[in-house]
Amino acid sequence: MTDDHALARELAQRAGDLLLSIREEWAGAPEDAGELRAAGDAKSHELLMDALREARPDDAVLSEEGKDDHARLSARRVWIVDPLDGTREFGEIPRDDWAVHVALWEDGALVAGAVGRPARGDILATDQPPMRPQGLPETIRLAVSRSRPPAFVTALAERLGAELVPMGSAGIKATAVLDDTVDAYVHAGGQYEWDSAAPVAVALASGLHASRIDGSALAYNRANPLLPDLLICRPEIAGPLLAAIANLTSEGHP
Repeated sequence: MTDDHALARELAQRAGDLLLSIREEWAGAPEDAGELRAAGDAKSHELLMDALREARPDDAVLSEEGKDDHARLSARRVWIVDPLDGTREFGEIPRDDWAVHVALWEDGALVAGAVGRPARGDILATDQPPMRPQGLPETIRLAVSRSRPPAFVTALAERLGAELVPMGSAGIKATAVLDDTVDAYVHAGGQYEWDSAAPVAVALASGLHASRIDGSALAYNRANPLLPDLLICRPEIAGPLLAAIANLTSEGHP
């Protein structure tokens, strides 16, 4: 039987291939981009659900595009998936900053995961954790939403003398730390478990720091899947970042 790490990679690959084929069908067509986005969300979700039913019939699943079955709360193993992370970017051909998230939670912890970046032709996964950047950056680079940079992260950048680097989906921003495109991803504007589970699994396997913005541990498979804030960064800068965040929070941010 395929192990969980390899399965996460395989599922991200299959869903990514499907999404690329859907995009290709729409390329140059007059249809509304909303239809493309809806097709991507629905068909990728269907593929992942069918594949998990076949490969892991006894496991529960939490998907952004599926109905939340609270039977997962008593399950030992739960797959947490985002069939299309960055739906907006997916609909803006030829943007490449969108992803597929596949993660496995087991007995209280994330144990496997994959972030597929189909339009970039790669997958970051726990079966072969990528090497993380080392050392202290001269200027900290913070990943930020290209369309709606939160005031909190802007204030944090000013406090740290950091550079803001705009980019698309949550998965792209989180994995950009492993690409050495940024040094940290700080989010405080509200997310759900499927937005971060796979990136966090890969980040932790690679030796990065991942936590809530108050430094507490990230918890998954909760009754309410809202997970409002997140910090992923090089461990060398986790302390200064958490201290700066704490100071901003004490001053009334976010």
